[in-house]
Amino acid sequence: MDKPTLAVALIVKNEAQHLNACLSSVAGWVDEIVILDSGSTDETEDIARRYTDKFYVSEDWPGFGIQRQRAQQYVTSDYVLWLDADERVTPELRTAILEATALPKDNTVYQINRLSSAFGQFIHHSGWTPDWLTRLYPTSLTTYNDALVHEKVIEVPKTQVKKLNGNLLHYTYDNLHHYIGKTTGYLRSWADEREGTKKSSLSKALIHAFAAFLKMYVLRCGFLDGRRGFILAWLTMHSTFVKYVDLWLREQKHKENM
Repeated sequence: MDKPTLAVALIVKNEAQHLNACLSSVAGWVDEIVILDSGSTDETEDIARRYTDKFYVSEDWPGFGIQRQRAQQYVTSDYVLWLDADERVTPELRTAILEATALPKDNTVYQINRLSSAFGQFIHHSGWTPDWLTRLYPTSLTTYNDALVHEKVIEVPKTQVKKLNGNLLHYTYDNLHHYIGKTTGYLRSWADEREGTKKSSLSKALIHAFAAFLKMYVLRCGFLDGRRGFILAWLTMHSTFVKYVDLWLREQKHKENM
């Protein structure tokens, strides 16, 4: 039998700061690199083309799930490994991936533990670790769902899930401005997806916000991550308040226009 082939796939936009380090962590041991860009204005394309000629552009943004579906259509390999530009494959994870794809099992998808950093420190508590994500699977078996944000791989009936050794390093937030820039889009997409189907109120916004802080900082031991753990919990509280208030304000505007 021929050895199964392996592709790495990414969806990107303005990722020049991280993309080179990401792609260098997989260059030389995967068979294919597929990148779908949504309209970068920095050096993302130039960096990507140092590693692959399979660079495509789709500027109309349909949400994360459908954009990943689009990217997967360009993949020709037997397996696809999904990465974000701010992630790096460690040597231990590389070994586990190659072993898994060299001896394929029917109807099996693979989860990878992502270890994330924020503001220059890896976060080992706060509900961030462990962070098991389905990122490797046979291309013909499944794909991502249609979610605008927080998209997931579609669970196929009778599919086995196996966890791989090694971490996927995730350089989440470089600084506070980076955090604000990334979360703004997520919060808007969250409200977009729920507008008209989910009710909100100021009291709900406050309750969910305080609950988010307590859950992250106390129940999930964010205090063990030191000052950055407190900062992350506080920012999570603020973001939670913002998204519920945004949803409530949309409801009020809709009522005024009726």
